Amino acid sequence: DTKRFFVSVGAGDVNTRLAQIVNDLSRNEFGKRTVQEAVSGDRGEIMGILRQQASNRAAEFGVEVVDVRIKRVDLPVEVSSSVFTRMEAERKRVAAELRAKGAEEGERIRAQTDKERTLLLAQAERDGQRIRGEGDATAAARYAAVIGTDTDFYDFYRSLEAYRNSIGTNRDLLVLDPDSTFFRHFDNARAGAR
Repeated sequence: DTKRFFVSVGAGDVNTRLAQIVNDLSRNEFGKRTVQEAVSGDRGEIMGILRQQASNRAAEFGVEVVDVRIKRVDLPVEVSSSVFTRMEAERKRVAAELRAKGAEEGERIRAQTDKERTLLLAQAERDGQRIRGEGDATAAARYAAVIGTDTDFYDFYRSLEAYRNSIGTNRDLLVLDPDSTFFRHFDNARAGAR
């Protein structure tokens, strides 16, 4: 309606007035709904309601609103920060839950690995003891066989072992009579060398 438009708006900017009307109406409509409802399926319904109400209000300017489209929903700063805080808390909760599950799985794997390690070490120790026992038995049998055939050699060998274990370290001090039985093989060696 050109006459009504010219009388009510004159040389003014009708776009600014219409934008204000649509802003006010959209705030009212979005205020009635949750963010999920506004962003999801109710969006088409909201645009229809806004078009109808904006057209009714714009009729006083002699203008008909044919369509209203929602490009984005800007929330007030306090609502946005509240939404972001909730979103952050939810993400932190999910992250903490995932970390807890990871830690639990890690502990389970470490426990299983420790169990297998302990079992392997026990089996290795058992096998080592068995092999050492077999070696000691073989050595003892051979010593017995040698001792039975040459007791003088065994006596000499044991004396060498005693010399090796008691003489030759810097910290040991032996005070012995040179005529003691400990040195009997030295005396025999001197006699043989003469």
